[in-house]
Amino acid sequence: MLEIKDRETGEILETVDADSLVGADLRDMTLNGANLRGANLTGADLTSSDLNGACLEGAILVDAILVGAHLKDADLSGANLSRARLGAAHPSRAAMLNGANLEGAKLARADLRSAEVRYAKLKGADLRSADLRGTDFHGSDLCHVTAAKALFIKANLREANLCHADLRDCHLNDASLVRASLHEADLTSATADGFTVINLANFEGADLSGAKMRSVSAQDTNFRHAKLTDADLRDAILGGAILHRADVANADFSGVELASVTMEFANFSKARNAVVPSYKKNLR
Repeated sequence: MLEIKDRETGEILETVDADSLVGADLRDMTLNGANLRGANLTGADLTSSDLNGACLEGAILVDAILVGAHLKDADLSGANLSRARLGAAHPSRAAMLNGANLEGAKLARADLRSAEVRYAKLKGADLRSADLRGTDFHGSDLCHVTAAKALFIKANLREANLCHADLRDCHLNDASLVRASLHEADLTSATADGFTVINLANFEGADLSGAKMRSVSAQDTNFRHAKLTDADLRDAILGGAILHRADVANADFSGVELASVTMEFANFSKARNAVVPSYKKNLR
Protein backbone atom coordinates (compact mmCIF):
# COMPACT_ATOMS: atom_id res chain seq x y z
CA MET A 1 0.00 0.00 0.00
CA LEU A 2 1.39 3.38 -1.04
CA GLU A 3 0.37 6.73 0.36
CA ILE A 4 0.46 9.94 -1.66
CA LYS A 5 0.84 12.90 0.66
CA ASP A 6 0.50 16.66 0.47
CA ARG A 7 3.84 18.33 -0.27
CA GLU A 8 3.44 20.84 2.56
CA THR A 9 1.22 19.36 5.26
CA GLY A 10 2.00 15.68 4.87
CA GLU A 11 -1.72 14.94 4.79
CA ILE A 12 -2.60 11.70 3.00
CA LEU A 13 -4.36 12.58 -0.25
CA GLU A 14 -4.76 9.12 -1.76
CA THR A 15 -3.74 5.54 -1.07
CA VAL A 16 -2.78 3.14 -3.84
CA ASP A 17 -3.10 -0.60 -3.41
CA ALA A 18 0.23 -1.42 -5.04
CA ASP A 19 3.91 -1.79 -4.25
CA SER A 20 4.92 0.65 -6.98
CA LEU A 21 3.49 3.54 -8.99
CA VAL A 22 4.88 2.10 -12.22
CA GLY A 23 1.87 1.52 -14.46
CA ALA A 24 -0.45 2.55 -11.62
CA ASP A 25 -4.09 3.44 -12.24
CA LEU A 26 -4.37 6.99 -10.88
CA ARG A 27 -7.22 8.15 -13.07
CA ASP A 28 -9.50 10.93 -11.87
CA MET A 29 -7.71 11.31 -8.54
CA THR A 30 -7.50 14.53 -6.53
CA LEU A 31 -3.78 15.03 -6.04
CA ASN A 32 -3.54 18.79 -5.82
CA GLY A 33 -0.34 19.75 -4.02
CA ALA A 34 0.86 16.14 -3.93
CA ASN A 35 4.46 15.29 -3.16
CA LEU A 36 5.59 13.03 -6.00
CA ARG A 37 9.15 14.31 -6.19
CA GLY A 38 11.35 11.75 -7.94
CA ALA A 39 8.51 9.23 -8.15
CA ASN A 40 8.67 6.50 -10.78
CA LEU A 41 5.37 6.83 -12.63
CA THR A 42 6.47 5.10 -15.81
CA GLY A 43 3.39 4.10 -17.78
CA ALA A 44 1.04 5.35 -15.06
CA ASP A 45 -2.46 6.43 -16.05
CA LEU A 46 -3.27 9.86 -14.62
CA THR A 47 -6.11 10.66 -17.00
CA SER A 48 -8.25 13.56 -15.74
CA SER A 49 -6.44 13.71 -12.40
CA ASP A 50 -6.03 16.98 -10.51
CA LEU A 51 -2.35 17.72 -9.88
CA ASN A 52 -2.48 21.48 -9.52
CA GLY A 53 0.51 22.70 -7.55
CA ALA A 54 1.88 19.18 -7.21
CA CYS A 55 5.59 18.51 -6.91
CA LEU A 56 6.77 16.13 -9.63
CA GLU A 57 10.32 17.42 -9.71
CA GLY A 58 12.60 14.78 -11.22
CA ALA A 59 9.71 12.33 -11.56
CA ILE A 60 9.79 9.61 -14.21
CA LEU A 61 6.68 9.82 -16.36
CA VAL A 62 7.89 7.99 -19.44
CA ASP A 63 4.89 6.70 -21.44
CA ALA A 64 2.54 8.06 -18.78
CA ILE A 65 -1.00 9.11 -19.72
CA LEU A 66 -1.95 12.60 -18.55
CA VAL A 67 -4.74 13.39 -20.99
CA GLY A 68 -7.15 15.83 -19.37
CA ALA A 69 -4.96 16.18 -16.27
CA HIS A 70 -4.81 19.53 -14.49
CA LEU A 71 -1.22 20.52 -13.69
CA LYS A 72 -1.56 24.26 -13.13
CA ASP A 73 1.52 25.61 -11.31
CA ALA A 74 2.87 22.08 -10.90
CA ASP A 75 6.62 21.57 -10.52
CA LEU A 76 7.82 19.22 -13.26
CA SER A 77 11.35 20.55 -13.43
CA GLY A 78 13.79 17.89 -14.54
CA ALA A 79 10.98 15.36 -14.96
CA ASN A 80 11.16 12.75 -17.71
CA LEU A 81 7.97 12.88 -19.76
CA SER A 82 9.38 11.21 -22.86
CA ARG A 83 6.55 9.81 -24.99
CA ALA A 84 4.02 10.91 -22.38
CA ARG A 85 0.49 11.56 -23.61
CA LEU A 86 -0.95 14.89 -22.54
CA GLY A 87 -2.62 16.02 -25.74
CA ALA A 88 -5.90 15.46 -27.52
CA ALA A 89 -7.57 16.45 -30.75
CA HIS A 90 -9.73 18.98 -28.88
CA PRO A 91 -8.42 21.47 -26.28
CA SER A 92 -11.16 20.57 -23.79
CA ARG A 93 -9.71 17.07 -23.50
CA ALA A 94 -6.03 17.96 -23.36
CA ALA A 95 -3.93 18.56 -20.26
CA MET A 96 -3.63 21.98 -18.65
CA LEU A 97 -0.16 23.10 -17.53
CA ASN A 98 -0.58 26.84 -17.19
CA GLY A 99 2.17 28.28 -15.02
CA ALA A 100 3.87 24.91 -14.64
CA ASN A 101 7.61 24.61 -14.14
CA LEU A 102 9.04 22.33 -16.83
CA GLU A 103 12.58 23.65 -16.80
CA GLY A 104 14.99 20.99 -17.99
CA ALA A 105 12.16 18.49 -18.46
CA LYS A 106 12.42 15.75 -21.06
CA LEU A 107 9.45 15.80 -23.41
CA ALA A 108 10.98 14.06 -26.41
CA ARG A 109 8.25 12.53 -28.59
CA ALA A 110 5.62 13.59 -26.07
CA ASP A 111 2.08 14.34 -27.25
CA LEU A 112 0.94 17.80 -26.15
CA ARG A 113 -1.57 18.49 -28.90
CA SER A 114 -3.93 21.32 -27.97
CA ALA A 115 -2.62 21.40 -24.38
CA GLU A 116 -2.65 24.68 -22.44
CA VAL A 117 0.89 25.57 -21.41
CA ARG A 118 0.49 29.31 -20.96
CA TYR A 119 3.06 31.32 -18.99
CA ALA A 120 4.95 28.14 -18.19
CA LYS A 121 8.68 27.72 -17.63
CA LEU A 122 10.33 25.41 -20.16
CA LYS A 123 13.85 26.78 -20.20
CA GLY A 124 16.25 24.13 -21.49
CA ALA A 125 13.50 21.54 -21.97
CA ASP A 126 13.92 18.71 -24.48
CA LEU A 127 11.06 18.84 -27.00
CA ARG A 128 12.66 16.86 -29.79
CA SER A 129 10.09 15.31 -32.13
CA ALA A 130 7.28 16.33 -29.77
CA ASP A 131 3.77 16.72 -31.18
CA LEU A 132 2.84 20.30 -30.29
CA ARG A 133 0.15 20.90 -32.87
CA GLY A 134 -2.25 23.52 -31.59
CA THR A 135 -0.49 23.75 -28.22
CA ASP A 136 -0.97 27.07 -26.42
CA PHE A 137 2.40 28.39 -25.20
CA HIS A 138 1.27 32.01 -24.89
CA GLY A 139 3.82 33.96 -22.84
CA SER A 140 5.85 30.89 -21.91
CA ASP A 141 9.62 30.79 -21.49
CA LEU A 142 11.10 28.32 -23.98
CA CYS A 143 14.56 29.81 -24.20
CA HIS A 144 17.34 27.34 -24.96
CA VAL A 145 14.86 24.51 -25.62
CA THR A 146 15.95 21.66 -27.87
CA ALA A 147 13.03 21.09 -30.21
CA ALA A 148 14.49 19.62 -33.39
CA LYS A 149 11.84 18.01 -35.61
CA ALA A 150 9.02 19.11 -33.32
CA LEU A 151 5.59 19.86 -34.76
CA PHE A 152 4.44 23.36 -33.80
CA ILE A 153 1.77 23.50 -36.51
CA LYS A 154 -0.90 26.07 -35.55
CA ALA A 155 0.68 26.41 -32.10
CA ASN A 156 0.18 29.62 -30.15
CA LEU A 157 3.62 31.01 -29.28
CA ARG A 158 2.46 34.59 -28.96
CA GLU A 159 4.88 36.60 -26.79
CA ALA A 160 6.81 33.43 -25.96
CA ASN A 161 10.55 33.50 -25.30
CA LEU A 162 12.36 31.23 -27.77
CA CYS A 163 15.75 32.89 -27.68
CA HIS A 164 18.59 30.51 -28.57
CA ALA A 165 16.02 27.75 -29.19
CA ASP A 166 17.02 24.80 -31.36
CA LEU A 167 14.19 24.66 -33.89
CA ARG A 168 16.01 22.81 -36.64
CA ASP A 169 13.79 20.85 -39.01
CA CYS A 170 10.67 21.99 -37.14
CA HIS A 171 7.27 22.59 -38.66
CA LEU A 172 5.79 25.90 -37.52
CA ASN A 173 3.22 26.14 -40.29
CA ASP A 174 0.45 28.62 -39.46
CA ALA A 175 1.81 29.12 -35.93
CA SER A 176 1.34 32.43 -34.12
CA LEU A 177 4.60 34.01 -32.95
CA VAL A 178 3.36 37.57 -32.64
CA ARG A 179 5.86 39.57 -30.57
CA ALA A 180 7.74 36.39 -29.71
CA SER A 181 11.47 36.53 -28.99
CA LEU A 182 13.58 34.30 -31.22
CA HIS A 183 16.88 36.08 -30.74
CA GLU A 184 19.69 33.80 -31.99
CA ALA A 185 17.22 30.93 -32.55
CA ASP A 186 18.27 28.17 -34.95
CA LEU A 187 15.72 27.53 -37.70
CA THR A 188 18.05 25.73 -40.08
CA SER A 189 18.50 21.98 -40.51
CA ALA A 190 20.66 19.20 -39.18
CA THR A 191 21.10 17.91 -42.74
CA ALA A 192 22.56 19.53 -45.84
CA ASP A 193 19.32 19.33 -47.82
CA GLY A 194 16.83 19.83 -44.97
CA PHE A 195 14.97 22.94 -43.85
CA THR A 196 12.60 24.31 -41.25
CA VAL A 197 9.07 25.17 -42.39
CA ILE A 198 7.35 28.35 -41.20
CA ASN A 199 4.89 28.82 -44.05
CA LEU A 200 1.87 30.98 -43.14
CA ALA A 201 3.27 31.64 -39.66
CA ASN A 202 2.70 35.02 -38.06
CA PHE A 203 5.90 36.69 -36.80
CA GLU A 204 4.46 40.20 -36.61
CA GLY A 205 6.57 42.28 -34.24
CA ALA A 206 8.75 39.28 -33.37
CA ASP A 207 12.44 39.58 -32.51
CA LEU A 208 14.43 37.39 -34.90
CA SER A 209 17.68 39.28 -34.53
CA GLY A 210 20.65 37.05 -35.19
CA ALA A 211 18.39 34.11 -36.02
CA LYS A 212 19.81 31.34 -38.19
CA MET A 213 17.27 30.90 -40.99
CA ARG A 214 19.28 29.57 -43.89
CA SER A 215 17.08 27.71 -46.42
CA VAL A 216 13.98 28.23 -44.28
CA SER A 217 10.66 27.83 -46.08
CA ALA A 218 8.72 30.99 -45.23
CA GLN A 219 6.08 31.20 -47.92
CA ASP A 220 3.26 33.64 -47.18
CA THR A 221 4.79 34.26 -43.76
CA ASN A 222 4.04 37.52 -41.96
CA PHE A 223 7.17 39.38 -40.81
CA ARG A 224 5.45 42.75 -40.55
CA HIS A 225 7.33 45.00 -38.08
CA ALA A 226 9.63 42.08 -37.21
CA LYS A 227 13.23 42.60 -36.16
CA LEU A 228 15.48 40.62 -38.50
CA THR A 229 18.74 42.43 -37.84
CA ASP A 230 21.81 40.24 -38.42
CA ALA A 231 19.59 37.29 -39.38
CA ASP A 232 21.00 34.70 -41.78
CA LEU A 233 18.39 34.24 -44.50
CA ARG A 234 20.64 32.81 -47.18
CA ASP A 235 18.73 30.70 -49.72
CA ALA A 236 15.47 31.19 -47.82
CA ILE A 237 12.20 30.76 -49.71
CA LEU A 238 10.13 33.88 -49.07
CA GLY A 239 7.48 33.67 -51.77
CA GLY A 240 4.52 35.83 -50.77
CA ALA A 241 6.10 36.80 -47.45
CA ILE A 242 5.28 40.18 -45.89
CA LEU A 243 8.20 42.25 -44.61
CA HIS A 244 6.36 45.56 -44.37
CA ARG A 245 8.38 47.89 -42.09
CA ALA A 246 10.60 45.01 -41.00
CA ASP A 247 14.07 45.85 -39.70
CA VAL A 248 16.46 43.91 -41.93
CA ALA A 249 19.66 45.80 -41.14
CA ASN A 250 22.68 43.58 -41.77
CA ALA A 251 20.47 40.58 -42.56
CA ASP A 252 21.94 38.34 -45.27
CA PHE A 253 19.61 37.74 -48.24
CA SER A 254 22.06 35.88 -50.47
CA GLY A 255 20.23 33.68 -52.97
CA VAL A 256 16.79 34.95 -51.91
CA GLU A 257 14.17 35.73 -54.57
CA LEU A 258 12.36 38.91 -53.53
CA ALA A 259 10.02 39.39 -56.50
CA SER A 260 6.82 38.42 -54.66
CA VAL A 261 7.84 39.72 -51.24
CA THR A 262 6.01 42.71 -49.74
CA MET A 263 8.85 45.06 -48.76
CA GLU A 264 7.30 48.50 -48.33
CA PHE A 265 9.09 50.73 -45.82
CA ALA A 266 11.55 48.01 -44.83
CA ASN A 267 15.16 49.22 -44.60
CA PHE A 268 16.59 47.03 -47.37
CA SER A 269 19.27 49.63 -48.03
CA LYS A 270 20.93 48.30 -44.88
CA ALA A 271 20.52 44.61 -45.73
CA ARG A 272 23.32 42.49 -47.15
CA ASN A 273 23.29 40.80 -50.56
CA ALA A 274 19.65 41.68 -51.25
CA VAL A 275 18.84 41.79 -54.97
CA VAL A 276 15.85 44.13 -54.97
CA PRO A 277 13.75 44.22 -58.16
CA SER A 278 13.73 47.66 -59.77
CA TYR A 279 9.95 47.95 -59.56
CA LYS A 280 9.89 47.75 -55.77
CA LYS A 281 8.89 51.11 -54.30
CA ASN A 282 8.81 52.82 -50.92
CA LEU A 283 11.92 51.11 -49.57
CA ARG A 284 14.18 52.57 -46.94
